[in-house]
Amino acid sequence: MRLDKYLKVSRIIKRRSIAKKIADQGRILINDKVAKSSSDVREGDVLTIKFGNKTEKVKINRIIETTKKSEAEDMYEILDISYAENFDDEI
Repeated sequence: MRLDKYLKVSRIIKRRSIAKKIADQGRILINDKVAKSSSDVREGDVLTIKFGNKTEKVKINRIIETTKKSEAEDMYEILDISYAENFDDEI
């Protein structure tokens, strides 16, 4: 399945257009390699997604074409969430 579609179906990112934009900016990695929105994802892949100062690392557990909101959380597991510190305030 395409990366942008997976992110939308799993509800990690709510809109496919936003997922495409983030991926095309180089802010998503698949198994530590920069991904495009059209990159294929498979079960077992680890995604690293940068949302501003937040970085979320998730492992893909299931890939299904459509899902209900209650089933979406079963598609992935969150491995890590980290926040970058803003050092601009120290100047």
